[in-house]
Amino acid sequence: MTPEDWIRPATMEAARAAQREIAARAETADRLEEPRLVAGVDCAGAPRGAPDRVRAMAVLLGLENRSRPVATGLAEGAPAFPYIPGFLGFREIPFVLEAVAGLPRRPDLILVDGHGVSHPRGCGIATHLGVVLDLPTIGVAKSVLVGKMEGELGEEAGSTAPLVWRGQRIATVLRSRRGVQPLLISTGHRVSQETALRLVGEWLAGYRLPEPTRLADKLAGEARRAAATLL
Repeated sequence: MTPEDWIRPATMEAARAAQREIAARAETADRLEEPRLVAGVDCAGAPRGAPDRVRAMAVLLGLENRSRPVATGLAEGAPAFPYIPGFLGFREIPFVLEAVAGLPRRPDLILVDGHGVSHPRGCGIATHLGVVLDLPTIGVAKSVLVGKMEGELGEEAGSTAPLVWRGQRIATVLRSRRGVQPLLISTGHRVSQETALRLVGEWLAGYRLPEPTRLADKLAGEARRAAATLL
């Protein structure tokens, strides 16, 4: 059974301890077959001027049509945890778990809008989600949380460079499309860094984001805009 502090910690000290415990259980080697059902997860906040709220969207995709969702799951509510850099998982994870639970089938892999092990305590939201669900996950983040890129990143799509922190590679900086800001691809749980990069590349379809998180981002944004019209 998942400890309550892993989902809803009562204090910041409990949150830090939970992240360390989760990180200790994270597996950074491959423990997955070639995934046939891949989910993307993203969250949107409240419309401007509205009370604080999180909308979590899970999108399930299959290999047959990588641009058309097999199913979606949406969960929303008022977060119990404030927005604090490095602790995003506790703000969003209750709703993400509910959204994933709303999918009719369990995915083989989840791509998460956020960090995996590229986190101060090795527990970004992708790692957090993967360990709680006991599923392979990959972090697909848009900005650096910790670490520094080594070397130069080319302008061409597919260019990569390591993101290093404290002497260890914690993610790969990926130029997913020419002329766009790069992504940070990191191991979440049960996926190696090399496999994470390969799988994200296989799900790119000419956009900055891979299809699972791109569609989750799009649908989460639509849910937020729909809520704004009701204000």
